[in-house]
Amino acid sequence: QVQLVESGGGLVQAGGSLRLSCSASGSTSSIAVMGWYRQAPGKQRDLVATITTGGGYTTYADSVKGRFTISRDNVKNSVYLQMNSLKPEDTAVYYCNAISRGRFWERDYWGQGTQVTVSS
Repeated sequence: QVQLVESGGGLVQAGGSLRLSCSASGSTSSIAVMGWYRQAPGKQRDLVATITTGGGYTTYADSVKGRFTISRDNVKNSVYLQMNSLKPEDTAVYYCNAISRGRFWERDYWGQGTQVTVSS
C-alpha cells in the first residue's frame, strides 16, 4: 500500500505561482511513476504531468507546457509541481498519483486532492 498526501493548493491571482507537494509513504520502493492530475467541476480528471522515479522522464499536458514543472525527490519520496503563469482555466482540484509496479502487477494510488483556484 502507498499513501499520498498533497499540500500547497490555494487561491492565487492570474499570472501568479503556486507549488504543490506530494509525499508518499508505505511501500514506496515499488513506485515507478508519480504525477499530477486535475479535475475541474463537471469535467473529467485529466493528466497534468508525470515523472518516472527512475530516470526522471517527464510528460506534460499541452495546456501546461512551458508553465508547469514537475520534479521529484526520491530520498523524500516526494513529487512537486511548480505552477507559474497561472490562468483561471487552471482552476481545479489537483490530485497526486503514484503507479506501483511489480513483476506481474500494477496499481494506482491517489491522494485526497488539493484545491487550486486562480482568479481573473
